[in-house]
Amino acid sequence: MNKKEKFLSFLENKTIDGYIPFQPILMHFAARLNGSTYGQFASDYKGLVESNIKALNEFDLDWVELISDPYRETSAFGAKIEYIPEGVPKCLAPIVKTIDDVHALINPDVCKAPRTLDRIKGAELYQKLLNGTVPVFGWIEGPLAEACDLVGVSDMLVMLMIDQDFSNLLMDKCMVTAKAFARAQINAGCDVMGIGDAICSQIETDLYDRFVKERHKELVSYIHSLGCKVKMHICGNITHLLPSLKDLGLDILDLDWQISFEDAHKHMGPNVALCGNINPVIIQDSSTEQISLLTSSLIESQKGKKFILSGGCEITVLTPHQNIKAMRMVC
Repeated sequence: MNKKEKFLSFLENKTIDGYIPFQPILMHFAARLNGSTYGQFASDYKGLVESNIKALNEFDLDWVELISDPYRETSAFGAKIEYIPEGVPKCLAPIVKTIDDVHALINPDVCKAPRTLDRIKGAELYQKLLNGTVPVFGWIEGPLAEACDLVGVSDMLVMLMIDQDFSNLLMDKCMVTAKAFARAQINAGCDVMGIGDAICSQIETDLYDRFVKERHKELVSYIHSLGCKVKMHICGNITHLLPSLKDLGLDILDLDWQISFEDAHKHMGPNVALCGNINPVIIQDSSTEQISLLTSSLIESQKGKKFILSGGCEITVLTPHQNIKAMRMVC
């Protein structure tokens, strides 16, 4: 079996003795590995694909990704993005301030807007270079994350509390673009679609249930209808959201280091693959011996469960290569 066949079988609950998928989130780290800057990685699909394939081969990873930064859709909506050589791209200014701005906001053609098209081309290049033998993970912003990108985090969180019409109308528009962007990446060859909605860890359960949960559920169902699997990534502590997340129909849920696997398994059940959750700072700062012991302990605790080994979030650019290799060797 090739990597794609093995991984998709794993997601379908087909037993593969001793198989533990391994996939830390690599962005700046992958760029540096390839001798590129983060700015080049985020602005040119060829560099992103080349960097990820180099990491795939260097560390024997189980899939490749198109994740780079949160501003692909934001740029397509019309925001100006600045590329920083050794940092995450920056949105120069919010483009939505009032409900009139929301009404005027036009859903972009993701196959023509430069930054969304760049990611679509990345999926196509992966298929060309890997011949369909390795799973390709696409990436879209979730509705609240994208609303925050368009409005600004603080202002959007205030809007959730004081202006329901503004919040619902804006997130509905974000959903239209999220679906279109997911569909375009799936058509280009993505096997799994990642949904990033990190800001959800910062809101209370009632706000999540009122504004986001049903949109997440709709998005997951839509992606499944296109024949694609779904991974949810919400940075930070989502322990309070686990009872709500269990109803979404996810295939994979990322767990940051603050969340216990025990809690996650209790709520998510046996069919959702849980991915994580070693603190990236520990991965960066520990010795290879410490990494090996920590990884071995985590793997032992997850025996018989649907588990993917990863860091809790993105691997830092300064992480020693031998520490990633130490994680790989254990599984």
